[in-house]
Amino acid sequence: METSDCILIVDDDPEIRRLLVDYLQRNGFTAVAARDGREMWHALDRHVVDLIVLDLMLPDSDGLTLCRDLRARSSLPMGQPNIPVLMLTARGEEADRIVGIEMGADDYLVKPFNPRELLARIKSILRRTRALPPNLRPETARCLCFAGWCLDTAARLLTAPDGVATPLSGGEYRLLRILLDHPNRVLNRDQLTEMIHGREAEAYDRAIDVQISRLRQRLRDDSREPELIKTVRGEGYVLAASIETRNSCV
Repeated sequence: METSDCILIVDDDPEIRRLLVDYLQRNGFTAVAARDGREMWHALDRHVVDLIVLDLMLPDSDGLTLCRDLRARSSLPMGQPNIPVLMLTARGEEADRIVGIEMGADDYLVKPFNPRELLARIKSILRRTRALPPNLRPETARCLCFAGWCLDTAARLLTAPDGVATPLSGGEYRLLRILLDHPNRVLNRDQLTEMIHGREAEAYDRAIDVQISRLRQRLRDDSREPELIKTVRGEGYVLAASIETRNSCV
């Protein structure tokens, strides 16, 4: 029997928890709720969670710290799976959104919000997380190599020229895949936002710039004079490398 996706709501407001659990269940999801970080970890031990809706402000630990810890655990052997995170922020401040993306959130939504928009964001994140681009299908190469680096598309591991392997967050992986799928082609912020988040970029939205900066750090690419991910002033970003496909990363 097919099981429904499980959404974990982490929010200290009992009314929001009740509203979202009821709304998501009426729309075909399994929904569980937690009021703080302690209950979140307990719920993750008891349930197979497909996505977390995580409030920024919590009584025992802020959502940013919990998101960072969640990503850190996913990088450990036998650790927590890399679960998508939709961050809820009480303010529309750009700094909150940027820091949320830096900590590994897949998307964000500002309170107060329409439950229908939350539902649309959840569905979009799950589609993106599970989508298989054409070059990820079984008959094609599993590894994409460039400038000494190698991306294992099955394990989502990025291996450096010196052999050090680094797990990527969902957002980092999607951004790198997009750049690798369009090498030596300039992509502007609107195109990248649409391909990564499934929506248009908002005015003055710097989320893509933050993700580019994080990806440059992963690739040890000097942000002042990048060699791999170059900035084309007034246009966007380009991955300046040739791509080699392999069936194995070893």
